[in-house]
Amino acid sequence: MLKYLGCALLAAFAGVAIAQDPPASAIQTELVAPGVYVLYGNGGNIGVSVGKDGVFLIDDQVASLTPPVLEALAKLHPELPRFVINTHWHHDHTGGNETLAGKGSIIIAHDRVRERLNAENFSEFFQRTTPASPPRALPIVTFNDSLSLHVNGGELRGTHVRAAHTDGDVYIHLRAANVIHTGDVMFAGLYPFVDVDSGGSVSGVMAAVDRMLELADDQTRIIPGHGKVTDRKGLVEYRNMLAVTQERMRERVKAGRTLDEVLAEKPYADYDDKLAWSFITAERYIRILYRDAARELSPGRT
Repeated sequence: MLKYLGCALLAAFAGVAIAQDPPASAIQTELVAPGVYVLYGNGGNIGVSVGKDGVFLIDDQVASLTPPVLEALAKLHPELPRFVINTHWHHDHTGGNETLAGKGSIIIAHDRVRERLNAENFSEFFQRTTPASPPRALPIVTFNDSLSLHVNGGELRGTHVRAAHTDGDVYIHLRAANVIHTGDVMFAGLYPFVDVDSGGSVSGVMAAVDRMLELADDQTRIIPGHGKVTDRKGLVEYRNMLAVTQERMRERVKAGRTLDEVLAEKPYADYDDKLAWSFITAERYIRILYRDAARELSPGRT
């Protein structure tokens, strides 16, 4: 599963379509709280709110998964999604926009998400270019700092966090259900991808996690962008890992270590067996944090 997921993510970030159509079994549904579900597949986790006001989605995975996603949703509610909120611009979270918009869904996102989807994006890290999305895939409602939808008996509030996974991330707080969808600000049980080329930073990810921790209590359910649903304790553990790995890298950058020297040192060996995976391997995680620390502490060394 992780092997396929890694390939799907790489294809999504690179703007390359996945060749095969995954079967409906590629989507798994889990009840998170009354009226709130998560759909797992080969892209980002989809949050779902269902109730008297209809179906509301948080993200919509890769384009090839839209048919099985709709099949899974039909088992939860007879209506098609009224609204889709994108947590950021990557295509493993926005790939279903075009089809869902064509079926009447209103696509909502932060201002920068529309800007990035509406333009060609080059990833220095992957040395790949993602073309602009089709016009129908673009969000038609955008916001700056925050947005609230009062639906299904509660408030669904999206809050922008700056320079985190990207420059357009939002986390979604379903207040009545006591659920937070983190988008890719959190990768549960996995090394995260911090998209420096899209304005992301490790410090920004930690700051965003701190804001979510202020909202969470011991009963809060946390839907990460990738990985299994977790809780406040899991979010704290993730935040601690980020702090430790960032500090280890900063120490090495301050000492003038080259990237090759750091790679040879394997500074995260105690985390690698648990957190490295097919998309963000131990080597890629080092490269991401080295580039982030070098940009912050020693501009010009990246």
